[in-house]
Amino acid sequence: MRVSRIPWRRLGAASLRVGAVWLVSTLTMLVLAGVLPDFQLQSRGGDSATVIGITAAAGAGAFGLLSALVWPLLVRAFLLVPALVLGLLVFFLNGSLLWLALSLIPYGRGSADPSMAVVVAAVMSAASSATNAFLVVRDDRAYRHRLARIAGRRRRREGQGAPPSTPGTVFLQLDGLGHAVLKEALEAPEGGEPLMPAVAELYGRTHRLTRWRTDWSSQTGASQLGILHGSNEDVPAFRWYEKETGEVVVSNRPTSAAELQRRAVERTGDLGLLAQGGASRGNLFTGGARQVALVLSVSARRGKETRSRAGYFAYFSDPANATRTAVSFVAEVFREIVQSTRALLRRERPRVGRGGLYPFIRAFATVVERDVVVAAVLGDMLSCRTAVYADLVGYDEVAHHSGPRGRDTRQVLRRLDRSVRLIAKVAERAPRPYRLVLLSDHGQSPGETFEEAYGLTLEDLVRAGSGLQVPRRAGRTASGSEARAAARAALRRPEESGQEAPRKPRRDTGPVVLASGNLGLISFPEHPGRLTRERVDELRPALLPTLAEHPGIGFVLVHSAEHGPVVLGSGGCEYRLETGEVVGRRDPLAPFGPGAAAAVLRTARFPHAADIMVNSAFDPETGAVHAFEEQVGSHGGLGGEQSYAFLLSPLELSPPVEPGEELVGAEAVHRVLRRWLAESAEPRVLGGADHLAAPHGAEPLPAAPHL
Repeated sequence: MRVSRIPWRRLGAASLRVGAVWLVSTLTMLVLAGVLPDFQLQSRGGDSATVIGITAAAGAGAFGLLSALVWPLLVRAFLLVPALVLGLLVFFLNGSLLWLALSLIPYGRGSADPSMAVVVAAVMSAASSATNAFLVVRDDRAYRHRLARIAGRRRRREGQGAPPSTPGTVFLQLDGLGHAVLKEALEAPEGGEPLMPAVAELYGRTHRLTRWRTDWSSQTGASQLGILHGSNEDVPAFRWYEKETGEVVVSNRPTSAAELQRRAVERTGDLGLLAQGGASRGNLFTGGARQVALVLSVSARRGKETRSRAGYFAYFSDPANATRTAVSFVAEVFREIVQSTRALLRRERPRVGRGGLYPFIRAFATVVERDVVVAAVLGDMLSCRTAVYADLVGYDEVAHHSGPRGRDTRQVLRRLDRSVRLIAKVAERAPRPYRLVLLSDHGQSPGETFEEAYGLTLEDLVRAGSGLQVPRRAGRTASGSEARAAARAALRRPEESGQEAPRKPRRDTGPVVLASGNLGLISFPEHPGRLTRERVDELRPALLPTLAEHPGIGFVLVHSAEHGPVVLGSGGCEYRLETGEVVGRRDPLAPFGPGAAAAVLRTARFPHAADIMVNSAFDPETGAVHAFEEQVGSHGGLGGEQSYAFLLSPLELSPPVEPGEELVGAEAVHRVLRRWLAESAEPRVLGGADHLAAPHGAEPLPAAPHL
């Protein structure tokens, strides 16, 4: 009989780490007591250095114990409040724990003003977190044992046996990052390193890069629905008007996202890519996963089966994580204010307004959502989930306001690269091998807005061409971003809040004009069914010529009773999609490249395609388009880099397409990912570098991620 030995070495290393963190916390408390006027560790009559030191050690120890024992309970209780409110409460909760710790010090020597307690607690949490991370990262043996223990505890709690030997798959979506911008970020300048060195290391060592072309509606709603659920049929744009219900569908509106997901499942008869033991994090749709966090289509639902807020608890249960994220959130707000002010003073063009709530929306996307999503992904891998799909939206949000290649967006890409590095490094110690697939849902095309370039909005142009009065000040279409919708959902704000299209437009105010990046949709609510070209000419004879001849319009799609869907261009040119016949001197779709006609024809056949669909002009030399929204980096239509996304996949998986072929459409990407999941289910021997996984979850890891 073999007698197990007590792991003295492990216990000794853990004791040394605890002692070191305690010592650093004690010294931090002593320093703060010396420099802060309203924080004291001695009685009014004064104490000896020994007594002050003992008081600091007792306070640091009490604060550490309370943080470890009480903090997770507080976070679980406060998950009942909106997520962003929880972020603002982090400082107050941490300060309250410190105040309680000081009250437990013998002889009542410790005292702090309430506001000062918040500052002291934040500094101590940061110091202890940094010390713990420094020590743990250098103790690889302890780190592996810690991960194995947490993983085993989770598997036992969830009734799992030994970790599966077949690899799981993590699909990490870098929202809005186009193929061309990624390739530039992977190239090392002379004498320097790439903008995204962690991703560049994958590309140069274990992964292949593949470009894929989006549908006409090059935006997250259409792309992610197709990727996760296998069908984006009848999704003509980011937002559109449905005549039978009289409602505007908006992809990032929770009720709309839920309905789109329901339709896709009904159409395919399949729950989605993640139905078999998967997890969905930070997405618009679930993909059939039961494990969800920050998923918009279920954000309005509350139920044990969705666990939509589990990601918050997994991350904020560690007070150091909570404090660091809250500090980073505030820093990001100030960073945006400084950067937008600098852009204004330098009179940079193109430019859109970056005031109001935008600094907070940006901070939510680039800090809070990123941290929570990454932590949730790590927890999923630690729990040995079969497939995980996560969306990081920070780049897309900032690029809308700063441009796809702006200085601000480059900083965001560097931080996203650190997230990838964290996942890849910690992955090597996961209980199950994982394959990491990076991908995007679309790119972004630069350019000044339609209004900035021509002094009027698309709605102004439509009303003028319809013979209607043009208002002196037309309302602007707010930027339709996933981050803005996720922030509203986190705050539990009603769907109608903000500058979004109304759910039920009035029928007596003229055409309904909606924008999806540089794609415009025009519907006539008072006329059921889709209006034909002939009927539009009869009702508003100047409208189609006004649109087609405008220099900011690339082409106009309308349905002809005689020829079916027809694309109109300037100079009387037209392209008859069903037959491929070109009337006039040129093909109006030629500037938009090969595949444009097929993409437009597919959308033209959708039941909810608008009466008239308008794509902005595109300059092939500069790659610029004109967004009908307030965006200097836009996507949603045809033209330039917005239509080209990427797949970065492990070499051990089969190639996405055969050599010389092009991967076209989100539904095709779904089929590729399905194939890869099937390949991963087959037992096979993997190379060490390909075991990509990572840890984190409801139980804090020894080294909190520094993103």
